[in-house]
Amino acid sequence: MNVKSRLCAGLLAACAFGPAHGQEIVRKVNPATVAKPVAAYSHVAEVPAGTRMLYLAGQVGNRPDGSLPESVEDQAVQALENIRLILAAEGAGPQDIVKLTFYVAAKPASLAKLNAKRAEMFGGTAPPPSTWVYVVGLARPEYLVEIEAVAAAPARLK
Repeated sequence: MNVKSRLCAGLLAACAFGPAHGQEIVRKVNPATVAKPVAAYSHVAEVPAGTRMLYLAGQVGNRPDGSLPESVEDQAVQALENIRLILAAEGAGPQDIVKLTFYVAAKPASLAKLNAKRAEMFGGTAPPPSTWVYVVGLARPEYLVEIEAVAAAPARLK
């Protein structure tokens, strides 16, 4: 196979199969025309055509065994882990998250654990646009945080 044929075959494969697993398909940017983000997030996420949109229900900090950590920080870390596990089950990963919304019913004493989890999840990639909202309460009084996620996953092969 000559160079031109190999190049065409590679381009066809890339079009047919989309980005390699783990490769970021969502473009995240911070326009120079506005102030830099005040925390670890991006101002804009662009989703390319042909991707599957995944809308995750709000995740609370329940562990797989149903138990719930006591602190808002530990609940937030577990909720992010639940999001990661749900995305993995759909063939996606944290790099595919388009938007995160945090609903928080108690002010964290520290953001160190949450920031460490976010760094672990998004290390090496731009973090998604995120919103942090304080609320009076959630579905149950023991829930201190709920996190919604929207992701854009590679299209499934037919």
